[in-house]
Amino acid sequence: MHKVLSSLLLGIGLLFATAATAEPRTLPMALDGIDTLVDVTAPEVAQAEAQPFAVILVHGFTRSRATMAGHAEALAKDGFWAVAPDLPYFLSSENNALALRDLVAALSRGAAGKPISRFVLVGFSAGGLSALLAARAPGVVGYIGLDPVDRPNGVGLAAARRLMIPTYLLRGQASACNASSIAEPWVKALPSLVLDRQLPEASHCDFESPTDTLCRRLCGDTDPRRQATVLEFLRKALQQIRDNAGPA
Repeated sequence: MHKVLSSLLLGIGLLFATAATAEPRTLPMALDGIDTLVDVTAPEVAQAEAQPFAVILVHGFTRSRATMAGHAEALAKDGFWAVAPDLPYFLSSENNALALRDLVAALSRGAAGKPISRFVLVGFSAGGLSALLAARAPGVVGYIGLDPVDRPNGVGLAAARRLMIPTYLLRGQASACNASSIAEPWVKALPSLVLDRQLPEASHCDFESPTDTLCRRLCGDTDPRRQATVLEFLRKALQQIRDNAGPA
């Protein structure tokens, strides 16, 4: 009886150990010469690749890496290295793009403990613009914009015309929080756009995970079904990019 109980407890323990995702490690990094923090969540051991594949999750304006932690946890379960940095600049999308390029270079050299050879940049809102501006960095094989915004001067539009890697867009309806869908012209400009999808009735806050009270007050309430749709879109797009990227 004792042996049966011990085996049962061991089996339960192994089940939970298999289901658990590694906790993120917070790494101090100097990006574009500014000290900042980066959360790195390693993939589950059973799904880790011989050639690591990383997803860099870029938060929006006035947000932080914490607002991408839900996406990071889910994607680590899918076998990706999930990386969520705090952007060092408050306003400059161009300088934040330089910081993201530094992050890609650092991870390529093994800053997360293992050199990573392939990257997808995923950006929400203003982070979508910074990620787009950084997406021509060596090793970046895909870009995903989650309700991204551009600047009135069209700096993102100009970058979109030059971006040749596979790109995916998931956008909400026009609102003040996405600057009246200011990034919509990217749809026709992106040479390698795989999919552009609009999520009807979506709040701007549905695209980050987790969101908070401030975002909901300013940009509208969230809905679990819409949030699940965002994550499903993200996971499928990443799977397609990884399947088509081939060996590094």
